[in-house]
Amino acid sequence: MLSVSWTTVRLFLHVLGATVWVGGQLTLAGLVPALRRFGPDAPRVVARRFRVIAWSAFALLVVTGVWNLLAVEVGDRTTAWQATLGLKLLLVAASGIGAAFHAGARGKVALAAGGAVGLLGGLAAVLLGLQLSGAT
Repeated sequence: MLSVSWTTVRLFLHVLGATVWVGGQLTLAGLVPALRRFGPDAPRVVARRFRVIAWSAFALLVVTGVWNLLAVEVGDRTTAWQATLGLKLLLVAASGIGAAFHAGARGKVALAAGGAVGLLGGLAAVLLGLQLSGAT
């Protein structure tokens, strides 16, 4: 059996955070129609509870993301790699801002727009993260 390194732990925690942040948003979006059958407040109650889990995962992503950056020599990477990193960081910020906007939204349009930006930003950040890791 291979030994577990700090690199493995760091990447595991980062992927775990992304799984909860992005996967949780997808799951919750799929559950909302069914939750409405339990009453008009059911989606809101579940979303409030999910918010605690999701923002904890986002914090884990930020911490492990910084750890990831400290583990590589960004200055030694190609310009294309650095540009991809810059775009990924922009998408992570958009995902967080979109989710925060969604959480504070009062109207249906603002709720949908914030949710869409949060989810699409997260999905795109995962894709670019895989590119940066060399997994693609």
